[in-house]
Amino acid sequence: MASAPSPTLRRGLRVVGHGIREQPRWFALAVLGSSVYGVMTVATATVIGKVVREVVGPAITARHVSADQLWYAGLLLSAVTLVNIAGIVVRRIAAGITFNNLAALYRRRVTRQYLRLPLSWHHRHPSGQLLSNANADVEATWQVFQPLPMALGVIVMLTVATVQMFLVDPVLAAIGLLVFPMLFVANLAFQRRMSPLVTTSQQLRAEVSEVAHESFEAALIVKSMGREDHEGARFTHVTDRLKNANIEVGRTRGLFDPAIEGIPTLGTLAVLAVGTARVASGQLTAAEVVQIAYLFSLLSFPVRALGWVLAELPRTVVGWGRVDAVLQAKGVMQYGDRALVHDGASRVQADQASYSYDVSREDGTVTKTSPAVRSVNLDVLAGGTTALVGPTGSGKSTLASLVLRLIDPDSGLVRLDGVNLRDVVQGGVPEVGSLVAQQTFLFDDTVRGNVTLGAPASDDEVWHALRISQADGFVAALPQGLDTRVGERGASLSGGQRQRIALARAVIRNPQLLVLDDATSAVDPSVEQAILAGLRELGSSEVGNSADHSPGTTVLVVAYRMATIALADDVVYMENGRVVDHAPHQQLLERCTGYARLVTAYAREAAERAAVLADEDHLDATGAGA
Repeated sequence: MASAPSPTLRRGLRVVGHGIREQPRWFALAVLGSSVYGVMTVATATVIGKVVREVVGPAITARHVSADQLWYAGLLLSAVTLVNIAGIVVRRIAAGITFNNLAALYRRRVTRQYLRLPLSWHHRHPSGQLLSNANADVEATWQVFQPLPMALGVIVMLTVATVQMFLVDPVLAAIGLLVFPMLFVANLAFQRRMSPLVTTSQQLRAEVSEVAHESFEAALIVKSMGREDHEGARFTHVTDRLKNANIEVGRTRGLFDPAIEGIPTLGTLAVLAVGTARVASGQLTAAEVVQIAYLFSLLSFPVRALGWVLAELPRTVVGWGRVDAVLQAKGVMQYGDRALVHDGASRVQADQASYSYDVSREDGTVTKTSPAVRSVNLDVLAGGTTALVGPTGSGKSTLASLVLRLIDPDSGLVRLDGVNLRDVVQGGVPEVGSLVAQQTFLFDDTVRGNVTLGAPASDDEVWHALRISQADGFVAALPQGLDTRVGERGASLSGGQRQRIALARAVIRNPQLLVLDDATSAVDPSVEQAILAGLRELGSSEVGNSADHSPGTTVLVVAYRMATIALADDVVYMENGRVVDHAPHQQLLERCTGYARLVTAYAREAAERAAVLADEDHLDATGAGA
């Protein structure tokens, strides 16, 4: 009983079938060109036999060849060769287009999936791995379509060649056909050996990408801490592992390739040996032996395409597994059909909202952290400035993410203008809300490009947003003003300047809700006060009052500095993921011990330091007097 195909072969063929359904026309054209190549290759052997029989043989006997005979042989061979070349050109171009179309299609699908997946999913997957999925893994998946059309053309070639050989001489054909089971066994052994090696290599490619991406992102930290050698050693370690894995892949190829190449040659030698004996016994003519032997010599190289396909299938399976894991990833946010009203500042409410972050373990399973936000009830009135205050790890940033639906609560709900955020249409929340995050990100683009992010906006609108964010002064002083490129991540700007550009990016959209997650930490207190004062007036002339809305923008700010907190209309104090209390600053200072201890900590520390310095000065003065 024949053994069943290996799991890798079965999975690989399923992926190939999927790719064919994605690009049927170009793939069919590639196979057509390859089939023409296969038929013409066999035809070349037939023409060679015909030329030997009708031109070479008579010429040897007559010891003379005419010009007509030479023209006849030359034109016959040229015609077959030209058609063969046309088939090769069509095959290569169509196969290249098929591969590149599939690669581009799946890069787009993977990238769109990244954009659809919530932040909770991204938290579990390093960005370097995601880059590898969209690049190396996609290429590995569809690289098989480069040799595949040729391999299918080879099958056509073998079918036609087998028929032709049996028509010429069944004995030599049977001897020659022994080559193909030997090739199949060799390729099967090669595939089974290669599959785990390629799996390891592909995984290590992702690890190298992860480490490289981290190194690039952390360049400032690495250099400022003097850790170049350590980072270099870390990168060397993973690249050495990849190098060793690729060497093992190359060594395996080096062992199998000569065998796969040599088997057709052995078939040719066997045909020549048996054919010579049959010519000597008068059972065959020399032209028939030459025709079959030449056919085998032509087949020896194209047959390798079958090996190339089998060699690529393990990479195809591994690459598809990693790409499909992204495409099938769960956690895509579900949206409703409710639209948010655009008529003024928004009201934010949370009702028993809780959230825990996902953490991936080494074995691939996912577990939950302890809740970052626990049963939070919150009511932020429209049109005011509310400060979220609490010690590190109290859940402020998580609550800010819930408010703008960057993540969904595990339990409870968050409402914006009375609408459950899960019921809002896709894109509805970003239309009315904007976030300026803790970690400011600027693109390697102009100031204008970073403020507008490609949305249509006039220069007057851009300058208005820059004025509110107190960025107009330094932007006007830049060499090209709004058209000045800021460098990767805004490298040419200071931290405070980057924060103000990011704030202008949010302001220019006239948001009904603006969330500032410690977004002014790098600017001077006086500048921060001017920014917050400008935000109070944001959009106030555009809309009128209503029952649930106030003119202007609702500002929710994660605050640490007293100057920021004092400007807020209301202060929400959080501890251990819970809202402990909320009230205006002075009231909260009087009735909430934890809040009072936190916001006065810096003042107490400064007073204690001043007292110590005063004591030291007193001791120095006493000592000098003595």
